[in-house]
Amino acid sequence: MAIEIKYVVVRKGEDKMTFASKKEAEAYDKMLDMAEVFSDWLLNSRMQLDEPQAENLGLYLAEHKDDVQHILRTSKLPEAVGAQAPSAEPESMESDDDTDAGTKKISAVKAA
Repeated sequence: MAIEIKYVVVRKGEDKMTFASKKEAEAYDKMLDMAEVFSDWLLNSRMQLDEPQAENLGLYLAEHKDDVQHILRTSKLPEAVGAQAPSAEPESMESDDDTDAGTKKISAVKAA
């Protein structure tokens, strides 16, 4: 018999997502907290949004927080418009492929 440990993120009595690691579960839970704050903030704004719209927009902003932070810092779109930041990648990953004229691709992901 095998024993598996699973981490389940629960919101309002509902299972949202199951993870194999505690770190991933906590990061997802933190993202849901951020989405809830964004949703509440949007509902309290002067925009005419109903609750599902505010929740969807809040979740989108939380899922793309790195892009939002980049836009706020630089007033420019990130280079990969619409692409999600790699969340499961290591903090710094270098490619050994020299297919791009000898340049190395480096991507950085902030720890949650």
